Amino acid sequence: MYHHSANAAQQAAGSTTGVLEAQGPDRDAMLFQRCTWCGTAMYHRLLCPVCRGSDLYTERSTGTGTVRHSTVVHRNTPAARNVSLIEMAEGFVVRGRVMGPPIGIHSGDRVRLSTAEDPVRGEPVFHLVEEPCRAW
Repeated sequence: MYHHSANAAQQAAGSTTGVLEAQGPDRDAMLFQRCTWCGTAMYHRLLCPVCRGSDLYTERSTGTGTVRHSTVVHRNTPAARNVSLIEMAEGFVVRGRVMGPPIGIHSGDRVRLSTAEDPVRGEPVFHLVEEPCRAW
């Protein structure tokens, strides 16, 4: 998914190639970019979606977020799985999978990052922080 062809001189000159590659103890961390000019947080972008600036720096996410939308997918898998849009605490939105029964994931549920990248699909995997208390 990431290209490792850029050398350190190119990265220091502002190239974003390889910037989001977690190394060392942060291998299971989620990294995101923040715009130097307007402060907008984003996930896997080359330009800021607000000011179109290219001066982005990488930060480490705390790994907590809120489910904004979740849907159950039955295509190309032996069993049903969910695909969710997670709004992270830092302000960016990422598509990922929440562990648990697919019909048990709802908007507003709090989640925490479990694995930075699913080995099969290449998307982040989350788990519910607490079981929701539902009336029905």
